[in-house]
Amino acid sequence: MECKALTFVVVMALSMLILPSYSRADFTAIVISVAEGDKLTISHKGRNQTIRLLDIDCPELKQPYGKQARNVTVAFVGGREVVVRGLHRNRQGLTTAEVLLQDGRNVGYELVKEGLAWVKPETPGGRGLAEVERISRAEGKGLWSEPHPVPPWQWKLKKKFQQ
Repeated sequence: MECKALTFVVVMALSMLILPSYSRADFTAIVISVAEGDKLTISHKGRNQTIRLLDIDCPELKQPYGKQARNVTVAFVGGREVVVRGLHRNRQGLTTAEVLLQDGRNVGYELVKEGLAWVKPETPGGRGLAEVERISRAEGKGLWSEPHPVPPWQWKLKKKFQQ
């Protein structure tokens, strides 16, 4: 009897890790365009809204790997139905959210895993995502194959001062 109870607990714990859990605030939307790797426009209930992927920053289009990040995001979500989780405005006034594929994978996580995004330094509690970035760096994936990749926030600041 104890073995069956333990098996049940293990199966339930694993299913909670593997299967996506959606809250009432989550909603489905169609991705109608991808401007950058971390910036997309969704359509929900007849309204279009531009959102940024939560906790990550992809290279700008003119940076190395910027176009690749956008192309990968298009391949993941372009014209597809996604789940939008935790939609809110950040401190800079930008609308951000997690975007999940229908199989439950997080698009931001996938971009970091492929070496096509940085985890934002101010990300609270993003230790799991930071670990994915650490592994991607160690494996030299994507932008981490460059000798000195420049984060987009530094790149934009440098461009601003060059004008």
